[in-house]
Amino acid sequence: MKRAYRHISKEMQMAAACGVAICLSVPTGASAAGAKAGVVIENTAVASYTAGAITSTIQSNTVKVRVDELLEVTLAGLTSSATASSGSEAVLAYSLVNTGNGPEAFLLSADPATVGNDFDTQIKSIAIDSNDNGTYDPGVDQLLASGASTPSVEPDGTLKVFVVVAIPADAADTKTSQVTLRAEAVTGSGAPGTSFPGQGEGGGDAVVGQSGARAVALDSLVVRAASVALTKSASVINLFGNGQPIPGAIITYRIDAAVSGSGTVQDLFVSDNFPAGTTYQAGSLALDGNALSDASDADGGSASANGITVQLGTSAGGISRSITFKVKIN
Repeated sequence: MKRAYRHISKEMQMAAACGVAICLSVPTGASAAGAKAGVVIENTAVASYTAGAITSTIQSNTVKVRVDELLEVTLAGLTSSATASSGSEAVLAYSLVNTGNGPEAFLLSADPATVGNDFDTQIKSIAIDSNDNGTYDPGVDQLLASGASTPSVEPDGTLKVFVVVAIPADAADTKTSQVTLRAEAVTGSGAPGTSFPGQGEGGGDAVVGQSGARAVALDSLVVRAASVALTKSASVINLFGNGQPIPGAIITYRIDAAVSGSGTVQDLFVSDNFPAGTTYQAGSLALDGNALSDASDADGGSASANGITVQLGTSAGGISRSITFKVKIN
């Protein structure tokens, strides 16, 4: 436009020198890709001049140009470090922006087999953020059937897309995986400048922009897995002060629950039955050296006629808990 204005300015300067004034009307209204598709740009020149004692004003014919639709799109991954446990599902988020100048729908496809992956996920579904709250809501957000397109997105409009994936059960802790999402304009795509006659907004042509009317984005996730190792040991002391397991000797059992990995475990529960030929020593149950009551109460530990139970709840990787209790050999 700047060049056009400079050109007009020169024309007006020449006209002024000849006693002629020229006026040119310029339309307004723009979006990400400039004027909106289907808009008609009207342009009429006006000239005034003096011939002798008479001043006259004339107009040129009006030139009308309908703006064609430019097909452009950008796509960005929003999840740079999603975490999930092996054997579970994860949700990856992407942002699609229609950077063209007309409303356009897009075809979406997700590919879990990205070069460099430690493992590949399984694509479960692709959904759009129907309620625009930024969070995937199963049963609320619209699922896109295979081959189906998104709703039409207005120029400068943004659409949040969710890709739901399943993590393999054997995916190891701290391993990563990326999922590629592709978007392509429904009207068409191809080399920049490719034209689709009559397919644009308002009946004009649709023209492929610099993006090729296609976009690609990556999102990644990392497995945060955890596992529990249970180790049991026993120590014996008898009435003579040595470790011979004779009647009357006390056996102290120790159970170590070690959580490994970078994730967490939930509802960790440890139980142990009293061995035959022994009698539980009331009040001997302890967790990490702290006494637990034998009753079923808030401390999470209990002892019954058959054995002990201890609720450890949620535990993160790297934590080890130790349970001890005593029995007497009958």
